[in-house]
Amino acid sequence: MRNVDVALKRVVCIGDSIRMGYEPTVVQELADWAQVWRMGEIQGGNTRNVLEHLDEWGIQPAPDIVHINAGLHDMARDPGPGPEPRVPLHEYRENLRQIISTIQKKTPALIIFALTTPVDLARQHAVNYGVNRVNTDVLTYNQAAREVAAERHVVINDLYQVVVDNGIGQMLREDGVHFTASGSEILGKAVAAAIRAASANHDA
Repeated sequence: MRNVDVALKRVVCIGDSIRMGYEPTVVQELADWAQVWRMGEIQGGNTRNVLEHLDEWGIQPAPDIVHINAGLHDMARDPGPGPEPRVPLHEYRENLRQIISTIQKKTPALIIFALTTPVDLARQHAVNYGVNRVNTDVLTYNQAAREVAAERHVVINDLYQVVVDNGIGQMLREDGVHFTASGSEILGKAVAAAIRAASANHDA
């Protein structure tokens, strides 16, 4: 983030492939207001991976605002009898605490946490996706994220509800996890709006 106009907010969007889909729209929507550090094709993965790379992604860019989504890879279940989520709920909760507290200790950044978006298990099975994600897990992990965010006074961006409001069936691709081009655009606009609103409230 060198040679950035000091009048522009410095924004970092950390996240998985859902973030990869909506990030270009966020950049476009905030072009007159913020310099968005782009993760591009970097896959944020689960909260373990975010913690491992947090200094590079969330600290070194010296952000004013950090928008995070992480959860889809944590709750993923490998095929087989009685599979457990790759990152258990209790660890997910603790990882979020560490991610948020580290950013708060090492930067003055405003943190926004985006709830995990809905999934469709039937669509995943129809395309032999290979990894199972169920919507009950999305709801459970999102509740844990809400609780941690409340503890740490972090703003929630409810992307789950954005998808519900705009039609899960219409926004999701055939794989039941990712989004169509128009779906990603809707998410990107919602993320940009959430960033602007949270910043305005923070600066008021």
